[in-house]
Amino acid sequence: MTQSERRKYLISALLKERPQYSEIEIPPDEQEQKNLLRALFNIRMPSPAPDDFLDVQDAYLQEEIRQKGVTPLSELKPVQKGIYLWRGDITTLGCDAIVNAANSQMLGCFCPNHGCIDNAIHSYAGVQLRLACAELMKRQGHEEETGRAKITSAYNLPCRYVLHTVGPIVRERVTRRDRELLAACYRSCLELAEQNGIKSLAFCCISTGEFHFPNDEAAKTAIEAVKQYREQTHSEIEVIFNVFKEYDEGIYRRLLRGD
Repeated sequence: MTQSERRKYLISALLKERPQYSEIEIPPDEQEQKNLLRALFNIRMPSPAPDDFLDVQDAYLQEEIRQKGVTPLSELKPVQKGIYLWRGDITTLGCDAIVNAANSQMLGCFCPNHGCIDNAIHSYAGVQLRLACAELMKRQGHEEETGRAKITSAYNLPCRYVLHTVGPIVRERVTRRDRELLAACYRSCLELAEQNGIKSLAFCCISTGEFHFPNDEAAKTAIEAVKQYREQTHSEIEVIFNVFKEYDEGIYRRLLRGD
């Protein structure tokens, strides 16, 4: 099947799961098809999918990521020993594991085509990821606590694992407790990574954006937490600070270089 054929197959299959969408027609425009497919992925509740659907979905997503271009860790240069800074799409980063900034439900973003990292990671990992998260949360029996972390397979992403952590939401001003909880996110992820033999871990900018943690304060807390962990545990895990915006890249580069 071509990518176009796979995309139309997946859209049709997902529309059939929801009888209320029976009147929706597949648009002729490629980008509109991609937007519709992603939206359908986003709103799909966690449930098993048939093997033939997963086969087509996996082939489709892996080819989409290949076309975007995968960046292996070996192509990056450390800013400090064992610490890297990389600006790009975290769903195309080839390292052992990436960190997802999740919400307390830990099921991914249900808002169609939303721009958050939670949405992007679930969209390109595939429907298996939401089901895996739902099973973890069912066993746990309650929402995820802020500052903790869970691990799943990465499915169709070029990394091996996804670590999901819930950062603090800043209401009005950043409090000491906010900083402590954000630092706990980084420590929890690092501890969980090492428990699972992960040698390289990419952090997104946890709690910024939708959770309103100021970018500069979040970066400072992130770097301090990672350095403290590495020093206290003598860990050799390689850490990549992943940013998507030039503004954040400037903040991290300045802090890491001590400018």
